[in-house]
Amino acid sequence: MLSGYSALDPCVHCGFCLPACPTYLATGDEGHSPRGRIVLMRALERGEMDPSDPGLREHLDACLGCRGCEPVCPSGVGYGRGLEAARHQLFEANGLSPMARLALGVFRHGLIWRPLLAMARVFRATGIPRLLAGKGRLRFGLGMLASTAEVKTWAERTEKTEKTEKTEKTEGMQDGDVFPLPSSPSSPPSPTVVLFRGCVMNSLFDHVHEATRRTLEVNGYHVIEASGPGTREAGACCGALHEHAGDIEGARALAAANVAALVDRADFIVVNSAGCGALLKDYGRLLGTDDAARLAVKVRDVSELLADRGPKRGAPLHVEVVYDAPCHLQHAQKVQEAPLDLLSAIPGIRLRVLPGSERCCGSAGIYSVLRPRMARAVLDGKIQSFAAAVPRPQLVVTGNPGCLMQIGAGLRAARLPIEVAHPVELLDLSYDEAGYYLTK
Repeated sequence: MLSGYSALDPCVHCGFCLPACPTYLATGDEGHSPRGRIVLMRALERGEMDPSDPGLREHLDACLGCRGCEPVCPSGVGYGRGLEAARHQLFEANGLSPMARLALGVFRHGLIWRPLLAMARVFRATGIPRLLAGKGRLRFGLGMLASTAEVKTWAERTEKTEKTEKTEKTEGMQDGDVFPLPSSPSSPPSPTVVLFRGCVMNSLFDHVHEATRRTLEVNGYHVIEASGPGTREAGACCGALHEHAGDIEGARALAAANVAALVDRADFIVVNSAGCGALLKDYGRLLGTDDAARLAVKVRDVSELLADRGPKRGAPLHVEVVYDAPCHLQHAQKVQEAPLDLLSAIPGIRLRVLPGSERCCGSAGIYSVLRPRMARAVLDGKIQSFAAAVPRPQLVVTGNPGCLMQIGAGLRAARLPIEVAHPVELLDLSYDEAGYYLTK
């Protein structure tokens, strides 16, 4: 695979990328399209444009980095690799904006982001973010925080007493019932899995981590915690935010900490954040070490591991569901069918993929913080699609924290009674209803 600016070599400026670019669709500006940005990147590479040129910086910085242009390109242009090279050159020449420097600085150090995100979680628990979520920069931000909470109100749950649960484990079984089965001594050894905890996921989406652990165990995986040298860093930021901003050295420092914590710990490294998973799978190239390459080939999105084992069917959930694909899962990791296979293991759900689901929601790491107006313009079409869907969905599921927060805030701002959740949360609820988690 070509890397750096050379990945742009196959471009013939055909324009097939234009309708796949969210910023071009929002603005109609050729400079905000992949084709236009490639021209600018080539000029930057050749020294025909100065890295400090404000127009150049505006167009390249406004790119979401979603890589939605790559699958539609008939020439196989590696747009993402070229953008990475260009942004690194811009970073070297100009540094970061004060807001970007602050945000990335926070995630470089666990001693800063851990207490900050812990306070955010406490604030979320007050219910104030959910109550005040709406339009405007501050209220939209509150909507993003509110959307990180575990949501169960959309599902019909049957309350069971402990006595009833124990009885159902041993009595009244019929064909098609799903109950936990004891493991057989002759069963093959369970693959071991270490969960990559990350930063935002570990602090604000710990319920997704727990759902990941439980559903993997039901499907025959042995989930373990990292141990040994570097364990403290197992909860470090993956470095994707830094890499997207051109701060390659910052990304490498965080990646090295994660490699030290996780390499050779298990058969697989499971990730439930699409953005994190995309970079972890690229650690071998980013760091250029044997340890990093060895870790990278073991990284799997949770949907991949579950799809590899079936997954087991759960109990019925009667809910209207729309799946929205995270850019860094479908474009960067090229994982497209596994999340749908995961959701198909839940009887009763009415699952749809709406037109435009493959397009970016506007989150893109810290993009929505740095460029809220463009991020909202990109999001608007997606929200309109949800609102126009007949029947209207009750739930939007997507496998990335930024997408959950951005889409959730957009739905709240539009006053739409639609919730958001990670796909594994839905499977977890189905398994809970099926009785897989009952104590023997």
